[in-house]
Amino acid sequence: MWDVNAVSAVVLKALKAYRLSEADARDVCQDAWLELLRAPGALRDEAKLRAWLTTTARRRALRMITRNRREIPRPLPDAETTPESEVIRAERDRALWMAVDRLPDSHRRLIRLLAHRPELSYAQIAGELGISPASVGRVRRRCLDRLRRMLAKGGWA
Repeated sequence: MWDVNAVSAVVLKALKAYRLSEADARDVCQDAWLELLRAPGALRDEAKLRAWLTTTARRRALRMITRNRREIPRPLPDAETTPESEVIRAERDRALWMAVDRLPDSHRRLIRLLAHRPELSYAQIAGELGISPASVGRVRRRCLDRLRRMLAKGGWA
């Protein structure tokens, strides 16, 4: 029969390219095995088990990534949320975005990418901004430092 651990290790190694969490990668791998068990006729040649499972897992990983991008995470209500804390949070957020609007264009664009598209890698951010991937970290640090100073001047330490 099959060495499930050895074949699963091969599938998990292939899933690293999709940057899933370890738990998600294991779930995808398990789902691929379950699909094989549900449709045993899908695998016509047992010698191609690794390739079949890897392909099935890759497809499932892509579906998971696409589904996760469409889902908008909503923060859970805090047990200590009060009307006062909500007003303070809203005022803080307003001050933050007003400060972002006063940043230079390149910094503004970077902050918006970081806030609204957190799944982007540095290489993707660099492509969006037209800069080198190696400089994204430095620009990010300068931008956040500048934003922090602006907020501190406004009393938001």
